[in-house]
Amino acid sequence: MVVAPAVALSGDASRREACVSDDPRDLGWVRQNIPCQTACPAGTNVPAYIRSIVEEQYGASYEINREANVLPGVLGRICSRPCEAKCRHGWPGNGEAVAICHLKRVAADLKDASHRITERLYSPTGKRVAIVGAGPAGVSAAHDLSLFGHDVVMYEREERPGGMLSYGIPEFRLPRDLLQTELHNVLRLGVQLRTGVAVGNAPGQTPVSKLLAEFDAVLLATGCVHPAPLPLKGEWENADLKDVKGIEYGLDFLVEMHRGVNKTVGRRVAVLGAGFTALDCARVAVRLGAEEVTIHLRTGEEYIPVAPEEIFECKREGIRIKGLRSPMGLQVDASGQLTGVEFAVNRLGGWRESGRRIAIPIEGSEFIEPCDTVIVAIGQQTFNGFSDVPLEVDRWKNVRLGSDGMTSHQGLFAAGDYVSGASTAVQAVGHGREIARRMDAWLMGRERRRQVVRIEPVDLPLRERADDFIPRQHMPTRGLGERKQSMACEVETGYDRQLAREEAKRCYLCNLRYQIDVDRCVYCRACIEVAPRNCIKLVGGVEIGADGSYGKLIETKEWNKVGAIWIDNNECIRCGACFNVCPVKCISISRCELTEVEVGP
Repeated sequence: MVVAPAVALSGDASRREACVSDDPRDLGWVRQNIPCQTACPAGTNVPAYIRSIVEEQYGASYEINREANVLPGVLGRICSRPCEAKCRHGWPGNGEAVAICHLKRVAADLKDASHRITERLYSPTGKRVAIVGAGPAGVSAAHDLSLFGHDVVMYEREERPGGMLSYGIPEFRLPRDLLQTELHNVLRLGVQLRTGVAVGNAPGQTPVSKLLAEFDAVLLATGCVHPAPLPLKGEWENADLKDVKGIEYGLDFLVEMHRGVNKTVGRRVAVLGAGFTALDCARVAVRLGAEEVTIHLRTGEEYIPVAPEEIFECKREGIRIKGLRSPMGLQVDASGQLTGVEFAVNRLGGWRESGRRIAIPIEGSEFIEPCDTVIVAIGQQTFNGFSDVPLEVDRWKNVRLGSDGMTSHQGLFAAGDYVSGASTAVQAVGHGREIARRMDAWLMGRERRRQVVRIEPVDLPLRERADDFIPRQHMPTRGLGERKQSMACEVETGYDRQLAREEAKRCYLCNLRYQIDVDRCVYCRACIEVAPRNCIKLVGGVEIGADGSYGKLIETKEWNKVGAIWIDNNECIRCGACFNVCPVKCISISRCELTEVEVGP
């Protein structure tokens, strides 16, 4: 780390025309100052699509979304929202995070029915690619590879595309007509979808080796769908739980239901697990008529890795959440029917490398929780046995990838949960698109697109100080009586135009960069005095990171050491107060957004 004197950033404050930059300072600025976009696995331009909603340009907002994540309406309902956890508006003292996910849904819900999707297409390459698995990773990769001009054939064992979007998420969270519409839009540009076709080693299945012989490249995106075994103790340690009446595995339970199997549950249902699948199973059990549904956790409710709204809706539907308990065994009657689960009380230990708390069973604390049905939703594992091509795997049995996205076998790539283990839909979409770019580079012998920052001047501030005090707008939902009448009744009804605009106005628009032209500044301090936060500082220099980007500001209180008055964009709330008060108009505003440009041959 070195220190440079305080000078203007690469986007000169006097520049008044749009340009693109690959300067590390500009790329680094976007990564550091737009935390929501940096946190998004798909790299969604969050401030831009939210600003379009303020302007009631819903179609434009949808297209900005779709440039990064190809399923905006879907992810606007079921995304795990890593962006909101990093939202600057949710930092201490700033209030609640912006409802970024709900606003993504707004772009999909409120766009005109006649909206036309725009795509940037390459000419045909003559290359043929096979994709195994039509889940979020597979369809996002298929979309990009088809845009790159390759012929794509997608193989899906189920009768409908979508993977766990179609078969693992209940319809009351994700309407199937919306899902099928967005999947059609993703695959409509020439992707050949072959459903009901299984790839594997069993009789009647298509071997991976056959695909490798027929195609220029093959992508495995089969997901992570095999249930993790329930770790019990004593006589139940290695028991086959399939012999116990009343035991269901969560993902299998949901998949079978969405295949059309008539699922039933007992009067008292115990769900073991702490993720989205566990909560979904509990809410499905309520709709199937269970009188008492309880979710059992090894740690505490505050550590459940789902959105707080999901937990709230679970409780609102009468589901109880009980923490600090580990399943140790089962209680069954003479006929093999489940009658209860034996738990041990836990105490919390330290932290795992994954960021989760360690749960330690307390000796002698065992007790029985009566129930008729147990749904095990503690996670899934990757299955590699379907491939007749041996591949290198890591210690978790997940396939290893090289820096080019390829497995240990030439021409065979992998993406999504099949590589990472069970993750989220937005992570799968982001990884699918990343691997598609690497596949294109390998197929064509060079990268054809590179990331740059588009810098565009903005004439006036785009938000007001009063916008900071708008409270987060709550998502409207259906009443309990209505939502329980049908498995297909969507619980969240979406923002209307007024709610959407109020929520969108809360966004700090972190893609706006406020700069002071040090050559024109007269050091009058008017901007410092009017600033509502400690966002304008006297600095003597700035640290330079190893990648060339700017780092920490070197502040000073001694005028003979001041190199510049500097706007700390990490603290700036883009209210425009400094811009409006500056007597010499040395403060400029520019919009900085990541984009991609063509790379010549």
